[in-house]
Amino acid sequence: MPAQTGDTGEQGKPHRFLERSPCVGVPDGLIVPAQPSQLRLAAALTALEDEGVVACPTEAVWGLSCDPDSERAVSRLLALKNRPVDKGLILVAASESQLAFLLADLTPEQRAALSAGWPGPNTWLVPHHNRVQPWIHGRFPTVAVRVSAHPVVRALCEAFGGPLVSTSANPAGAQPPRAAFQVLRYFGGSLDGMLPGEVGGASGPSQIRDLATGALIRA
Repeated sequence: MPAQTGDTGEQGKPHRFLERSPCVGVPDGLIVPAQPSQLRLAAALTALEDEGVVACPTEAVWGLSCDPDSERAVSRLLALKNRPVDKGLILVAASESQLAFLLADLTPEQRAALSAGWPGPNTWLVPHHNRVQPWIHGRFPTVAVRVSAHPVVRALCEAFGGPLVSTSANPAGAQPPRAAFQVLRYFGGSLDGMLPGEVGGASGPSQIRDLATGALIRA
């Protein structure tokens, strides 16, 4: 069974951007805030461009993001999580157009299946045809992709200009965090940025399906 799920160090590195904000669970279907401020978004974007690792809230849990084309950034993220590179990582995007380079060869039926669940907490395994870096797809012929419905994630991807790595902000085997203080407890000053906000109303990390077979990999 594919392991391309969201299981992520340097210690003592100061935060380039960090705000402690109360981040509690919200009712199903409710996502706040609408968008991060431009100042906070710019600081997070600078961290990404400097090959850093940034934390932000997603539909269900807090996640870690970085530039998928930067081996240094992905290596840092994997070290933080104690996650092996061969398991692969999820790419999250603000729109389907940001994933067009991976979706161009799909059938109309497959594209329709993706569009039916996006934006939202639905991740699909699609063939990568070596169009993503090996440290993203791991040992698999597919890569996990999602178009997020969370405004903070979408704003970050839009500012970056493309998809980002997205993986739950916890060491491998630990509980995925639903509040900012839990992220800080796990990683302290090892992160390079943190966008304030609250997680959405989804009850757990995004479900993962294989587009070729429709098989449910993670419920």
